[in-house]
Amino acid sequence: MTPLKHHSPTSSIHAQDTRSATAVIIGRAGSKGLPGKNAKHLLGRPLIEYTIEHTLASKHVKRILVSTDCSQIKNAARQFANVEIIDRPAHLASDTATVDSAVRHAIENSKDTSEIIVILYANIPLRPDRLIDRAIERLAKSGADSVQSYAPVGKYHPYWESGINETDGNVIPFFENTVYRRQDLPPLFIPDGGVIAVTRTSLMTVIPDQPHAFLGTDRRAIKTEPGEVVDIDSPIDLMVAEAILRSRAIENSTPHTQPQPAGAT
Repeated sequence: MTPLKHHSPTSSIHAQDTRSATAVIIGRAGSKGLPGKNAKHLLGRPLIEYTIEHTLASKHVKRILVSTDCSQIKNAARQFANVEIIDRPAHLASDTATVDSAVRHAIENSKDTSEIIVILYANIPLRPDRLIDRAIERLAKSGADSVQSYAPVGKYHPYWESGINETDGNVIPFFENTVYRRQDLPPLFIPDGGVIAVTRTSLMTVIPDQPHAFLGTDRRAIKTEPGEVVDIDSPIDLMVAEAILRSRAIENSTPHTQPQPAGAT
């Protein structure tokens, strides 16, 4: 794609336009942290099924695109009516490919004209109710360029982070910190991957050496609580997600049918 000139996106979206949203679910075949993570199974179901169901529950999303180069993900997505599959080319499915480039490819190749695009990761099986709609609504009402979900950093606060000298193990604090108690740390939040909603103008903005240009200059947040969003990047994440889903099934007295161990394929 030819880079666009640097500009500050101006949203033309209004509250009444929220039902024009299109969701793009992305999940490539490769992964370094957890090989094949997007095709993993959780409680006997492909991970992507959870994200598709979250999207289908949205009252504002009118179209769902699944962008992938993985045959297993494609087969899982085909089980849902009204879900369209976009073949993701190899150069957009590498370790160096950016999220926004894959989403732009899906939007352009589907000839989609929506003013709001929702970006969802296939490897997130847990999201709180209405997370997608909350992001869309805030984007539409605020006139911002993007809305992203954020979770508290908790005890992994940057005030307590340090570098470690590889030679002698010397600890090098990243920040000069005078805070002793966790309760006294200033509240900070980190993107949790649950949802990203962007305007079409922002998504199509490409600025060399600025990988987050597609989020625009006016970036807003919606907060989630710890554990509400689980991003599967390691075997431990998969076990955590399984434990939460099993706990919910017991609480709701609707256990999953023939549950399988995490990672079963």
